[in-house]
Amino acid sequence: MERHIAYLSVGSNIEDKIGNCRFGIKALCASGESRVLRQSGFYRTSPVDFEDQDWFVNAAVKIETKLSPRGLLEAIQEIQTRRGRKPNTVRFGPRALDLDIIFYDAVVMNAEGLKIPHPRMHKRRFVLQPICDIDPSIMHPILQKDMRTLLNELKDSAQVIEEIQ
Repeated sequence: MERHIAYLSVGSNIEDKIGNCRFGIKALCASGESRVLRQSGFYRTSPVDFEDQDWFVNAAVKIETKLSPRGLLEAIQEIQTRRGRKPNTVRFGPRALDLDIIFYDAVVMNAEGLKIPHPRMHKRRFVLQPICDIDPSIMHPILQKDMRTLLNELKDSAQVIEEIQ
């Protein structure tokens, strides 16, 4: 069976934030279809876009998966629902668990409900910093820049990120 490498962003800003993130990471592996190869540390991060909400906890994981991009998305959506995520009434609003596919191999995909690489990842410090912890040399297949360069080019100083010890 073919295996793929994917990078996922993990986040939560409701209740037990770190516990929610850990649940999501563990649930990814429970089916045996995916396994975590590397995980970043956890970060406390300010909300972006919709700022009138609690701060997030974010991390990133590098996984090996047997799932297709669509299959991985469906698995992620099911995990988020199990952890109590409700359909957002506010775009970028509070959520118990947020799992996003950032990269899937070097795939570029623009399908209904699924865009890879994630279309806003290069503008998000809470995505770039944890991925840099795993591997700063990963190349963005469209922008043709590595993660360290994208992080260094990010000028939005309003995006606060603090490592959780």
